[in-house]
Amino acid sequence: MEVDIQELKAGNEQAFRQLIAMHSRGIFNLCLGMIPNREDAEELTQDVFVEAYKHIGTFREGSHIKTWLFRIAMNKCYDHIKYSKRKKRHGIMQSLFDKDDNPIELPSNFQHPGIALDNQEHAKALYGALATLPENQHMAFTLYEMQGMDYKQIAETMAVSVSAVESLLSRARAGLRKKLHTYYTNNASS
Repeated sequence: MEVDIQELKAGNEQAFRQLIAMHSRGIFNLCLGMIPNREDAEELTQDVFVEAYKHIGTFREGSHIKTWLFRIAMNKCYDHIKYSKRKKRHGIMQSLFDKDDNPIELPSNFQHPGIALDNQEHAKALYGALATLPENQHMAFTLYEMQGMDYKQIAETMAVSVSAVESLLSRARAGLRKKLHTYYTNNASS
């Protein structure tokens, strides 16, 4: 069951609530896949729907609402990552000049609601490796492996060709294999 786009464009609050109910979990999981911090992912999810509400008039009828929402989420995640990197660089520079301040650190207690407790350590390694990939590879991998999107949907969401998606996924898998091989080799000897 899809939401009536005309109702959304007319400002129907019930239609918007339905849109949120249908897509909030997927958007949250995408954000959590890109930003492994539950509070940030929740905030980004809210930001996606605020943005969608404000700009529903720009939605093109021929597109799928899900891919439009995921594109907004993708852009919000990219913006968050860029902001965090700037903030981290500023924190490091600040710590070099002011010995009382410590650089910003990422939380060590990573918890993803969709991952069983006994797999949290492996998930932490995966998300750590994902974070080292270029953003476009990270996003393509997250959309395919964690959101279950097909190549065509990913291409539409990321505004690239299907062959570009294939290439991004191939490079992401190769990069993850290399990074995770080191993790598993080091932990097997422990």
